[in-house]
Amino acid sequence: MRPDILTPLFAETESLEGVGPKLKKPLARLGLERLRDLAYHLPERFVTRRAVTDLDEAGEGEQIVIALTPTEHRASRSQRGPYRVLAQDAKGNICALTYFGRASYTAKKTLPVGEKRWVAGRLDRFGDMLQIVHPDHVASESSTLSGNLVEPVYRLAEGLTQPRVGGLVAQALEKAPELAEWIEPGVIEREQWPAWRDALVLAHKGEHAKARDRLAYDELFANALALMLVRQSNRRRKGQSLQGDGGLRDKLQLPFPLTGAQRRSIDEITGDMAQEAPMLRLLQGDVGAGKTVVALEAMLVAVEAGAQAALLAPTEILARQHFETLRKLAAPTGVEIALLTGRDKGRARESILMGLLDGSIQIVVGTHAIFQEAVQYKNLGLVVIDEQHRFGVSQRLLLTAKGKVTPHTLSMTATPIPRTLVLAQYGEMDVSRLDEMPPGRQPIDTRVISAARIDDVVAGIERHLTTGQQAYWVCPMVRDHESEDIAAAEARYAALKERFGEDVVLVHGQLSPELKDAAMQRFAAGEAKLLVATTVIEVGVDVPNSTLMVIEQAERFGLAQLHQLRGRVGRGSEKSTCLLLRGDELSETGRKRLALMRETQDGFRLAEEDLELRGGGELLGTRQSGDEAFNIATLEQITRLLPIANDDAKLLVERDGGLDSERGQAARVLLYLLERDWGVQTLRSG
Repeated sequence: MRPDILTPLFAETESLEGVGPKLKKPLARLGLERLRDLAYHLPERFVTRRAVTDLDEAGEGEQIVIALTPTEHRASRSQRGPYRVLAQDAKGNICALTYFGRASYTAKKTLPVGEKRWVAGRLDRFGDMLQIVHPDHVASESSTLSGNLVEPVYRLAEGLTQPRVGGLVAQALEKAPELAEWIEPGVIEREQWPAWRDALVLAHKGEHAKARDRLAYDELFANALALMLVRQSNRRRKGQSLQGDGGLRDKLQLPFPLTGAQRRSIDEITGDMAQEAPMLRLLQGDVGAGKTVVALEAMLVAVEAGAQAALLAPTEILARQHFETLRKLAAPTGVEIALLTGRDKGRARESILMGLLDGSIQIVVGTHAIFQEAVQYKNLGLVVIDEQHRFGVSQRLLLTAKGKVTPHTLSMTATPIPRTLVLAQYGEMDVSRLDEMPPGRQPIDTRVISAARIDDVVAGIERHLTTGQQAYWVCPMVRDHESEDIAAAEARYAALKERFGEDVVLVHGQLSPELKDAAMQRFAAGEAKLLVATTVIEVGVDVPNSTLMVIEQAERFGLAQLHQLRGRVGRGSEKSTCLLLRGDELSETGRKRLALMRETQDGFRLAEEDLELRGGGELLGTRQSGDEAFNIATLEQITRLLPIANDDAKLLVERDGGLDSERGQAARVLLYLLERDWGVQTLRSG
């Protein structure tokens, strides 16, 4: 149960003064649904203003506060033109206060001719006149603005203004209680951090680095502690020791010998599965490094030992692909493998459910349908989770509750994660890395081309498709608005469809799963030749005949994502090419990223470099993680503070009496505050 002291923070935003159904919508778009969300809605930056007595003192482009007296209102002749209020300073210098659209109504009310007003905003020049466009504040008393010399700038959604959000944040902070300290006293003293509530208030007031660090540390500490509790409870659980006799594995006829990295990983996994404590292992391997074969070996160990194995994939398409691959590879062993997705209905579904219950189906592959209530196993011994980052910790915990005893868990990801961050996301697991490529994989020819040459690129695609091969075209990421990403993809699709007709299909996140699957199926079957997509295709399309990848506005993507996308080609025996189309405005970081993509295909090296370039955001950002995204801690803070937070969590669990001690009780409040309470729940269930 959530501690009572947090109740005020978990109240809905409607409980605040001035929030009705109309305001609730734009707040919800920003994820601000409770007071806690508002309290943690930290400013993106701060505007620092200078109070000046006259315009001669101020520089163009400067943020100022100044006393002005309006002398004349000038409306524009056209509807769309500006509404200007001419005003003069103490020396008689003239400045225009300029408003557009509906804002002119405000100007008429707040700036009466002949009455002095204090105005805050950015001073610019238009032609030969100084102007302030849409002043941030207009007040009749100077004291009202003297407190606004450093002002927070919040992320907004349509229908919200800075003063409105600032006011709601202030109301939320007023209701925030004082909480007992959960950080180790030595750390607080060394870092000279403020108490939790003070830190929150200060972080909204100005660039207060210590306050921001303290809040980031809370988040890292809560995460480390929750993962540690999961790990601890897992060690206490009873699993089953699974040791195979090699009978089934010896029958495999793999197309090429295992790499050293595959052998090493298989040894680590079989070693874990032989123990009674359930395995929790993460298998990291680049696209094409042979994770599936490693997973199959592990599943066969479970079957040899008389248990069943389940492979969970995030999408139906991926589940089908895994099923086909495993069926081919495992054919010589005679093991019974089934596919179960949400689509299976009626008799087919019944017979799969019976097979899992009586044990005649030894390996099942599917989407999360394989963990629904109705699905019962005779003896589930191993769960393999593919594309781990799509499932949050809380989902991982649900899955492992399916066996009679806790099954062993092997998680796999093709997202190369820098070592620093593995701990932040997967602190409860042991890690194996596949850092060698299997023989026979050809390097992908990567080229950077200016977007101005797009016609040449389209002509190149035409030549490519006439040879019978297929291609992908990935559309740009438009900042963070998915709807704009989709608009960009739809426009590109329309243009290419004019040229290539029915050979082109489109896939994006807003399509219904049926339409998305149908388009992917057409492409996978070779009926469509060109797949236009947003980044949804990053994970899990395996079409060996597709040997060309075009990524538009490549400079907008992080390295990890570019690398994932490039990994969609180069899966067959033919030579593959990846074209990175770049815009003209290349930042220094963008240029370095594209150069690195040309230079190397080692995902682990790219992940480390991405971190260096401070472009590693999407490794931890919302795009790729289940529910572990860090909302407060920046990458720089994670790198600097995570080791301290991990040590602190360890101290609490191993020396300071865990959650039952005084500090532990405070830490329990933190876990609920930052919604890492699955850490507490494992204690109960375990």
